[in-house]
Amino acid sequence: MVTFLDFEKPIAELDARVAELRETAQSGALNIDGEIAKLEERSERLLRDTYAKLTPWQKTQVARHPHRPHFKDYVAGLVEDFVPLAGDRKFAEDQAIIGGLGRLGGRRVLIIGHEKGDDVASRLRHNFGMAKPEGYRKAVRLMELADRFGLPVVSLVDTSGAFPGVQAEERGQAEAIARSTEACLALGVPLVAAIVGEGGSGGAIALAAANRVLMLEHSVYSVISPEGCASILWRTAEKAPDAAEAMKMTAADLHQLGVVDRIVAEPVGGAHRNPQEAVTALGAAIGEELDELVGLPRERLRHERREKFLRIG
Repeated sequence: MVTFLDFEKPIAELDARVAELRETAQSGALNIDGEIAKLEERSERLLRDTYAKLTPWQKTQVARHPHRPHFKDYVAGLVEDFVPLAGDRKFAEDQAIIGGLGRLGGRRVLIIGHEKGDDVASRLRHNFGMAKPEGYRKAVRLMELADRFGLPVVSLVDTSGAFPGVQAEERGQAEAIARSTEACLALGVPLVAAIVGEGGSGGAIALAAANRVLMLEHSVYSVISPEGCASILWRTAEKAPDAAEAMKMTAADLHQLGVVDRIVAEPVGGAHRNPQEAVTALGAAIGEELDELVGLPRERLRHERREKFLRIG
């Protein structure tokens, strides 16, 4: 069952009407197949029209949809023989960031990314995708491992930001994020990053300082959440829609600004309506980017990656 967002209420009403008519039709009392077909066509058209003109704030809501595919869904759909690797070898295991070895499109890769969880228990276990210092130190360890063995790195970004708790600050959150960003830039192997939901603040860039940065059509990527920005500028989170508009955080805006290299189209109505189609599309895009990067000299990969980020802004 689809969970409808606030701006999708007209679509929800049409779908509810279709469901009611289907129940009536199953009773055999009336033949209303024609009416059902018309309503379904109207609902599909309304869905297309709505998603063709989403505002930045509406895209933010889509990017946060609870049924949007997460890291584990991409791994299950794209990666064969996945072997998870845990721990930062310094403090603990942080399940907000998951990584491991596997085969993507027949090619050996190291894949790493944020996992938000999909129910109460898993969201608590993964801390809603908000990593602590040990998560970023694990990322550094795994990226260095991939570099040592010449494996391309794929990162999937989906976080509202790094965990802001006192314990994380005590263990050096800012330094851990900086070291992870540095490790991305220093890699001598290809690094392809994809923003698959939210890309929030340093918690996102720590895994996304890549040779190629992809972004799903209805994802968002910014230095702060719209609510956080609104609270600073207007002293109220109610101005979040205005902040989202001003921040240029959508895929279209960021592609135009040169922050992301490629937009990956989502199924009509967002990735949550057809997760498998979204997973397949992203896998194909990542494979194409890796095809172009694999085999390039190590120094060229480093140089082009660093130059790419120096040009931004």
